[in-house]
Amino acid sequence: MKIKQGVFRKIVRIFYWMLISSSIYLLICKWMMPPVTITQMVQGVQYGLKRDYVAYNEISKHVKLAAIASEDQAFTDHHGFDWEALRKSLDPEKPSKRKKKLPRGAGASTISQQVAKNVFLWQGSGFTKYLRKIPEFWFTAWIELVWGKKRILEVYLNCIEMGPGIFGIEAAAQHYFKKSASKLNRQEAAQIIACLPNPKKYTVVPMSRFVGWKKNWIIRQMNNLEDDSDIQQLIK
Repeated sequence: MKIKQGVFRKIVRIFYWMLISSSIYLLICKWMMPPVTITQMVQGVQYGLKRDYVAYNEISKHVKLAAIASEDQAFTDHHGFDWEALRKSLDPEKPSKRKKKLPRGAGASTISQQVAKNVFLWQGSGFTKYLRKIPEFWFTAWIELVWGKKRILEVYLNCIEMGPGIFGIEAAAQHYFKKSASKLNRQEAAQIIACLPNPKKYTVVPMSRFVGWKKNWIIRQMNNLEDDSDIQQLIK
């Protein structure tokens, strides 16, 4: 019995110190970009690591709008979780035969949740995915509270994978279009963002069939969203 109590106390202490250290790291990342993420380390071994962090004002407004239009259209309205989109993802309606189905993930998982997963946790499916969900919810709630929307979007666009071993919009812009992220136009921004469901499978250049289709879809969504005053304030 004493042995079991000792093991339990050790587990509680480990959990406690993990909670404290992760909270400190989360606070530091409000001002400093993550030195490296688990995904970057894993992918870097196989593909090499192409990454160049840039400030928020060095990212084209077209990229910011494209990311919101593609990944999380309720970004300025929710507090980390889009419960309606999550409900629909768990109980989807039958898609029309005449409509192309959007990839899973373009709606149920918010930009805030993706940042929590990519910066503090790990990728994966199956059991590891469900194991990740509790800390993902915890980190999502805290970055919404501590960082704010602009910082969340800045970290997202700097840390998301946009091609094999290509992390962040600056590295993607240089790799695909030989220009800085600040110079990307509407078409180029949508083309890069279109690969996000699976950047290893859906190629930006040469443009895969899926990226070509989703690029046009993203541009239509950008046209619908760009007059929203909250989004205008965020992307400027």
